[in-house]
Amino acid sequence: MTEERTIEELLVEHGIRPTANRILIARSLSLAGRPMSMSELEYEIDSIDKSNIFRALTAFKKAHLVHTIEDGSDNVKYELCHSHDEHEHDNDLHAHFYCEKCHRTFCLENIPVPDVALPQGYNVVSTNFVIKGTCPDCSK
Repeated sequence: MTEERTIEELLVEHGIRPTANRILIARSLSLAGRPMSMSELEYEIDSIDKSNIFRALTAFKKAHLVHTIEDGSDNVKYELCHSHDEHEHDNDLHAHFYCEKCHRTFCLENIPVPDVALPQGYNVVSTNFVIKGTCPDCSK
């Protein structure tokens, strides 16, 4: 998150009404600096119930404010997108790393998702590139 753009401005740019709950959820995702699951968000924000967190994340996804990562942990993770409005698809496709020991998922922003040449007639909707192993903290 750049200093010029506040969480409230980011929500408005994506066509999302900046309610107190939505601001808190988006701020938590921004401050985490890594994708978070629903349960991690629930733990982080104990003042908002699960259904309100889920509704906010659903609105965020529809407006291209977050994208989901399926890292194989049976938990969908949510990450803030770097798109600038509700009509722009996230163009920041990068790899993610899932630590099999601590079960956290990390962004590998400098590792782009490789292009895959699909057979004629196939259209890509999303790409999920996850590398699994042990993170630096758990490798010590």
